Amino acid sequence: MNRRQFLARFQHIRRVHLEPDFPLQQPGRDAAVLIALLEYPDGLHVLFTERALHLRHHPGQISFPGGGFETQDTSLFDTATREAMEEVGIPPAQVEVIGAMPVYRTISGYQITPVVGFVDPGFQYAIDSNEVASVFDVPLAHLMDKKNHLIHYAHRHNEPFPIYFIAWGERMIWGATAAILRNLSHHISPDD
Repeated sequence: MNRRQFLARFQHIRRVHLEPDFPLQQPGRDAAVLIALLEYPDGLHVLFTERALHLRHHPGQISFPGGGFETQDTSLFDTATREAMEEVGIPPAQVEVIGAMPVYRTISGYQITPVVGFVDPGFQYAIDSNEVASVFDVPLAHLMDKKNHLIHYAHRHNEPFPIYFIAWGERMIWGATAAILRNLSHHISPDD
């Protein structure tokens, strides 16, 4: 899928199915992640980080660049681009934000806004080793193909709850990141 095709599918007003998130009893802490779309000759790719292994929360887990809203942020779009700059060195001026996906709430008490933007792949990574162990990208086509989405059911309040996984080589994308990707797949390919 190239940029033009993605935009044609992303910019619509259809109501789409969303994967269940965690039903917080009170508003969660605002956070944002950047779904950074890199345009290569073979199509769009999505940028991911592998969280540093020494982190207390989610060490080694695959995620989008992102984090909590801070007082200097004027919007959650700013949060996503600031965090992408801090974590992997993406200059905010190189991010063309095109929109956001619906908020996804997590068991850890966050309400995450997934910000979608095109990023010129010509920048030099500057990885913050305090937060990130490595950075890599995956073809969007692989991530959007629901045949690549693995589902494991856990139980929450005696009800089955799906946890999604998407394998890429030796890596496993799972949890909130995989659920957000699943929601994006519903959004751009609702009939699949």
